[in-house]
Amino acid sequence: MGLLGKIFTWWDGATIGTSLWSSLNGEHVGTDAQGNKYYRAKKAKTTEGYERRWVIYVGANDASNVPAEWHGWLHHSYDGIPESHLPPPRIWEVDYTPNATGTAQAYLPQGALERGGRRAAATGDYEPWSPDA
Repeated sequence: MGLLGKIFTWWDGATIGTSLWSSLNGEHVGTDAQGNKYYRAKKAKTTEGYERRWVIYVGANDASNVPAEWHGWLHHSYDGIPESHLPPPRIWEVDYTPNATGTAQAYLPQGALERGGRRAAATGDYEPWSPDA
């Protein structure tokens, strides 16, 4: 999309106006593993008693791209930058995978119309409820 895409589209990263506004009015406080950049207001402007915080996404603007530690910071669960609050990674933790809903990679259970709409035959163990029984 190039320059025109950065001027007019907001759904694939920040527009030029948002990037300019963030650089003038925001303080960059960190970047997560996906490359999303996090900002807070330079001035002490508050919204309902809280400082203003925001994220500039890399790629598609999808809130599921925000890791849990940064989500907590954005929503004022704690004041410190997440790197100072992170425990060491656990062996069972997996890397982030984006939300695939609405894409070709979305999960489709057996019987979904997109998979042909065929379900497994009923096994005969179903008994409908009857109010008289």
